[in-house]
Amino acid sequence: MQTQCNAEQLQFSCIGGRRVVAAFDGGQVSSDAGALLLMRTDRAIGLVDRLADCFVDRRARWAIEHSVRTLVAQRVIGIAAGYEDLNDHDALRSDPLWGAVIGKLESGRKECEALAGKSTLNRLELSLADQVSRYHKIGHRAEAIEGLFVDLFLEAHRKAPRQIVLDLDATDDPLHGTQEGRFFHGYYDCYCYLPLYIFCGRHLLAAKLRRADKDGASGAREEGERLVRQIRERWPKVRIILRADSGFAREELMSWCEQNAVDYVFGLARNGRLEKRLAGALREARARAERTGQAARVFREFRYSTIDSWSRRRRVIGKAEQIGEKANPRFIVTSLDRAQWEGKELYEKFYCARGEMENRIKEAQLELFADRTSTHSFRANQLRLWLASFAYVLVEALRRIGLAKTSFALATAGSIRLKLLKIGAVVSVSVRRVKLAMSSAHPHQAEFIAAFHALGAAAR
Repeated sequence: MQTQCNAEQLQFSCIGGRRVVAAFDGGQVSSDAGALLLMRTDRAIGLVDRLADCFVDRRARWAIEHSVRTLVAQRVIGIAAGYEDLNDHDALRSDPLWGAVIGKLESGRKECEALAGKSTLNRLELSLADQVSRYHKIGHRAEAIEGLFVDLFLEAHRKAPRQIVLDLDATDDPLHGTQEGRFFHGYYDCYCYLPLYIFCGRHLLAAKLRRADKDGASGAREEGERLVRQIRERWPKVRIILRADSGFAREELMSWCEQNAVDYVFGLARNGRLEKRLAGALREARARAERTGQAARVFREFRYSTIDSWSRRRRVIGKAEQIGEKANPRFIVTSLDRAQWEGKELYEKFYCARGEMENRIKEAQLELFADRTSTHSFRANQLRLWLASFAYVLVEALRRIGLAKTSFALATAGSIRLKLLKIGAVVSVSVRRVKLAMSSAHPHQAEFIAAFHALGAAAR
């Protein structure tokens, strides 16, 4: 019989005559006690259960130990807590705190842990929609998953707003293997995917994975049509404005907006004809800059159409800017008329505000691992993007509902994770309860308690 040895004590130094020693003998201790807030957030918005309903499980029920609901919860809440890799769950599956968070503390089989490991989670991601094999029996319904993003957005509002702005943007998702559909993109100078994101403020409405050999606006009309249709089913009178950079100023998208009572403000790539129309304003801006010694801006607006690609003349606003010795002309095209927005205010206060969306994309990709598209198949990588995007939705709901009246109301996902989710706790499991003794020295106890009560009120 193997003897149980005492944990080795590690001596570091002495402080005030006291030795500093450490050993791995603390019992069941978790570093993720704050993940309980993610569990409470999920109960407030009902994300995991509804996302699990978007999957098709063809496994024999009598042989199942880990339900789809458990697998989905592990992936989404795990990503939100900072565990982006499937390998991480081989350790997390034996942590009773994570069993409490996911809602499954015990296994029905002696040889199994309560939660799933990397191999079972891998089957969730790699399964195909219409094919069944010995190892691939779980599929997902893409339309249902895409619709859930919009449902969660709509439910986040107590009443229909008068106006919403949908921001569209494409970004690179660098690839370092031989993934299906990879393509070398000259602008980004790497092999990558080119996902399309659509946000409304901080709310994520769409994350569509695309090949990088497509135009930046490819699929934008179809995604916009789907979102507008679903939003107007619930909010028939809401005014919708699309906002995006010059990569989306395409005839197909603008014409669709004009035919469906959707307004738009898009950047417009400069060319010789546009710069000629702005020549007088550029001279005026240069003279003003030379006179004042500071950067100068002059705005002009006019009706404009391309030679052959546009079907009609549209309102264009030009910004003639002089910065030192450099001229910086910029243009936007819009369906909004002058009575609604003057050109200068439309450019500076409305169009430039789209830059905030880029911060949201960085948060999704850099802090919530939306760029972890490392599986071979394109379909599996799309699912990974969705799972990471739902992790973003979960963290945003925690921020919006639980932390709205705290110092973390505008914090990034990374800051929330570091300061509120990564809390050390001693875990005690008995017949009647799971007790977490969190650190008494934790500096953000007040915010944690405030979030607990706010999320509880939202779940009623």
